[in-house]
Amino acid sequence: MFTTRPTLQGTFGMVSSTHWLASQSAMAVLEDGGNAFDAAVTAGFVLQVVEPHLNGPGGDVPILLAPAGGEVRVLSGQGPAPAGASIDHYAGLGLALVPGTGPLAAVVPGAFDAWLTLLRDHGTRSLGQVLGYAIGYAEGGHPAVERVGATVASVRELFEREWTSSAALYLPGGRAPAPGALLRNPALAATWRRLLRESAGEGRTREAEIDAARRIWREGFVAEAIVAHAGRPAMDSSGERHAGVLDGEDLAGWQAGYEEPVRYRWGDWTLCKVGPWCQGPVLLQQLALLDGGMTASDYGTPDYVHALIEGSKLAMADREAWYGDAAPVPLEALLSPDYNARRRRLVGQEASLELRPGAPEGRAPRLPRLVERLLAPGAHAARAAGAGEPTVARDGEPPVGADGETRGDTCHVDVVDRWGNMVSATPSGGWLQSSPVIPELGFPLGSRLQMTWLEEGLPASLTPGRRPRSTLSPTLALRGDRPVLAFGTPGGDQQDQWQAHFFLALALRAPVRGGWDLQGAIDAPNWHQDAFPSSFFPRAGQPGSVTVESRIGERVVAELRRRGHRVTVGEPWSEGRLSAVGRDPETGVLSGAANPRGMQGYAVGR
Repeated sequence: MFTTRPTLQGTFGMVSSTHWLASQSAMAVLEDGGNAFDAAVTAGFVLQVVEPHLNGPGGDVPILLAPAGGEVRVLSGQGPAPAGASIDHYAGLGLALVPGTGPLAAVVPGAFDAWLTLLRDHGTRSLGQVLGYAIGYAEGGHPAVERVGATVASVRELFEREWTSSAALYLPGGRAPAPGALLRNPALAATWRRLLRESAGEGRTREAEIDAARRIWREGFVAEAIVAHAGRPAMDSSGERHAGVLDGEDLAGWQAGYEEPVRYRWGDWTLCKVGPWCQGPVLLQQLALLDGGMTASDYGTPDYVHALIEGSKLAMADREAWYGDAAPVPLEALLSPDYNARRRRLVGQEASLELRPGAPEGRAPRLPRLVERLLAPGAHAARAAGAGEPTVARDGEPPVGADGETRGDTCHVDVVDRWGNMVSATPSGGWLQSSPVIPELGFPLGSRLQMTWLEEGLPASLTPGRRPRSTLSPTLALRGDRPVLAFGTPGGDQQDQWQAHFFLALALRAPVRGGWDLQGAIDAPNWHQDAFPSSFFPRAGQPGSVTVESRIGERVVAELRRRGHRVTVGEPWSEGRLSAVGRDPETGVLSGAANPRGMQGYAVGR
């Protein structure tokens, strides 16, 4: 079948990411003798420079890794809420939600420590070797992609009026970066160079040098600048200026850690996801609801799309009621055959306009009060039924408001090497639009705390020392007990919807050249639904709303509308930004593919 690009195949190494410079930098590390983990860390730091509107050093990253011959593990680079981030504190400021931008939304930055932990434990290169590529692009400049300039332009007034340190970096000469213009970040390059100098003075081995850099980040000049900056009031999406609560003890007391993945068997596949402190198991719940009942002949039909949309609604409703880091999650029950058989019976021929979480183990679900008012059963049925025809979506990128408000987007990278090491990572947060730039360091803090609720007793309640429920969701897939596929996508709440469609397109359709049709599955027309509260401020949802790429076809659109779905027809290439790499364990043949949407993602390999 025709695809926008070929599915790459080779035997040496494969990298796929959301930006070609990150992919090629990672491939250069493989060519120099590094392994998949060295390459992934390299790509992670390059992404912080070349996609600053999608991630940064002050952000977060969950990583799924599969060392050759070893077990799949999760490395959590999601920092927790600061000790001072109590519900009472935010309520005392008159807030009903954590702001979507500014210092109050900051968690402990997790990406840096996670990347360095991966490098120390599984890599072979020195810190200077993997950071060199990012330092080069920060010092010498990189050609800005269109979205960088568009994001800066959308928050220009905020930068000029309030976040002047951000204006100094991202409005050079008073103008947003033009597409292709060289964008530099000398302050960030200087931060990394100082880290390298100070850590080299403390470490006699590769591992000791990496640990020294981690300590300097947590307790040295980086921590000092972060704490001083977080304490300064700044305008946020509430319309007020607030100081943050992040302090030195928060930074010094946290380190990235390893966890077991959540596993789910679907046919001959076993999918591995990050635990329910993020939304990762949503992908597994969607597959559990299908119960392996889909075949190649079902693929792409109106019945197929309707079933996936309705299953996604049920899984996302469970996410809202049951997922989080502040309370135990009944995950075994949520993935059990009996539970999903009961849930499957809720999928009828008509579109549901209700948020319907289940009752695993007989426990009654509890939704946040704000969600109950907006999206509980019946709350929106009348309004949705009487609404006008939806407008046409122009693209699949999340909008950024003038105050920095955004649904959020992110980056992704997958790597597999000739030895069979495999890694999938989804870095995000610390966007240029999330918080003012720390002038001494060259990056802003993240805003992940907006994904918590200011209400006690919920799994996703704001809780000091606990992680916010993240949308970041990489995936590793196994056949038998051997890792064969790494994939993921940016897209906030849409990540596991887009990944479900990608995986099914891959699993149900014919192979190409003896391997999985990665590029065909990425290129396939995609969609997403919004019938649940957004993870991003102001936490809105749209009952019955489905956005589809126009390539999905008029017959499918007409049938979905007949069934009651509120369908928005988007541009032909607007849904999803998937990356993927694979390895056939029998032959050692590697494969890779990347998303053509947005004109940034690329796979490289040989």
